[in-house]
Amino acid sequence: MSNVSGSVYGLTILSPIIDDPRATPSHDLQIRKYLAALSTRDDSPFALAPGTHLARLVVMDDVIYVGEPAREEHLNSKYLVLEANIDGDLDTWLNGLAAGAPHHIDAIWQHCVGYPGSANRQAFISYMKACQLTTTFYFAAVNDKTVTETLRALQTKDAVAEFIAAHQGADPATLQRKFIEFAAAQKAKPAPRPGCALLPPATQGERL
Repeated sequence: MSNVSGSVYGLTILSPIIDDPRATPSHDLQIRKYLAALSTRDDSPFALAPGTHLARLVVMDDVIYVGEPAREEHLNSKYLVLEANIDGDLDTWLNGLAAGAPHHIDAIWQHCVGYPGSANRQAFISYMKACQLTTTFYFAAVNDKTVTETLRALQTKDAVAEFIAAHQGADPATLQRKFIEFAAAQKAKPAPRPGCALLPPATQGERL
């Protein structure tokens, strides 16, 4: 299945944005303004949707003409583009997105042609799938681990680095005892929440 790499699903959705000359500001500008203020942390709508590895939203004005030998083409409208990598079944993820952050989703997609709203869950899912493009060449960096497993692995990696730095030069007996305690503490830790700050802000966007 071209949209799937291992257990991860690659989703691409292009929703046409309403072109209404009477709208002030225009619908695409209203989307841009809302997205600019949208959180990328654990209160992000995509962090609230279970199983989101990553998600990006962008307004596409037109396609770029790069010159010969390409043929010059233009879009009939502006599009809201959603790219996401998710765990498992698409219907389940879309349902979780609508259930977890309906106010955000409606505030964004209400500016798109034919959007039915998130309250009618089946109509919402059908709309999103109607706007979906098939992913023809999909590669997932982590294709056999869930979001929770990936976050826990990142948490452990950072903790191991801190342990090594803190215990350099310790004698073997002390090091063994401290590592056994460390391993037990790591095992007891809850899994990080999607969207949480595992890294300093400058590099957080590279993870989620």
